[in-house]
Order: sequence, then C-alpha cells, then structure tokens
Amino acid sequence: MSDADSEGNGFEDVARALADEVSRAIGRLSAIDVEEMARAASAEAERAKRWIDEVARWLREQGDGIGSAPFGPGDAWEHGPAPADRPAPGRPAGEDPLRHAGPHPLDVPTADQGLALAGLDSGRWRVEPGTSALAVHGDGPGPSDALGLVRELRVRDWVTADGEITLVGRDALRRWLDAADRG
Repeated sequence: MSDADSEGNGFEDVARALADEVSRAIGRLSAIDVEEMARAASAEAERAKRWIDEVARWLREQGDGIGSAPFGPGDAWEHGPAPADRPAPGRPAGEDPLRHAGPHPLDVPTADQGLALAGLDSGRWRVEPGTSALAVHGDGPGPSDALGLVRELRVRDWVTADGEITLVGRDALRRWLDAADRG
C-alpha cells in the first residue's frame, strides 16, 4: 500500500466519524421537546405576571385615598385604615402576620441570659427539678430573674426542659463571650 492510499483511507475514516457524530448530534437535537420548553416558559411568565399583579394591587391598596381629600390647614387627610387594620395582600383579614415571629436561636444573649448560660455551664446555677426557676448552687450572686430567664433560654432552645444547655445554647454562650471580648 502506498502513502497516498493510506492517507485516503485516513481521510475517509475521519469524514465517516465526523458524519456519524453530526448524525448523533442531530438526533439529540430532535429529541428536545420544544413544546415542553415553551409550556414551561409560559408557566413561569404566568407566575411572574400574577406576582406583579399582586404587587400592583397591594401598592394601589396602600395608596387608596392618598390625595383624595384636600390637605390644608384644618383639613383631614383620609388615607384609609391604619396599616395594622389592613390585611397584607393574599392574607385574610384578622390573621396575625407575626404569629410565627419569635426569638431566633442564633441571637446574641443579653447580659442576663449570658450570665445564666455561663452559670448553668459551670454548674454554679441549676434549674430546680420540677420547676422553671434557676437556683444558686455554691457561692456567688443569684440570677436577677430566676423564672423569666429559664423561659427565655428555653424559647430560644438554649436549654432543655431539664435545664441542660443544648448545643445551640453552647454556641450562644460562645457568641456572648466573643461579644464581651470585643466590647
């Protein structure tokens, strides 16, 4: 076989491989469901439109009555009910928007909470069994609000019902100590 023959076969092999790859690529492109893509884009556009309409409605409600009455000396400026009396968009009237609001377990403890966590961690203070009160065990001052502190620590998940410091409570104590070092 001459060099020309081997080059010709090599070129034909490359051309054949290239044609096969183009055929596979076209096959993959034809498998794409363009209609499904259009439906998904349409659904996202519809969701965005509904969201914009909701925001526009809420803004209109916030502005209802503003400027509807002349505003001058002695004139009343009526702007509708107070924001607390008006439900937020999409929320039924009478539903408390802050009903789930509460302390966050990642808060930095107050001075009293930090002292209580430190006292519990050292064993100098304990939660009395069967109560929600801190008690001093050993020397030193007691807590300023023995009942309230335990409740605050429990609400933030810093102590268990048995008065043991949780992992989150240890992190809170560490944040409090770090803040005290910086301050």
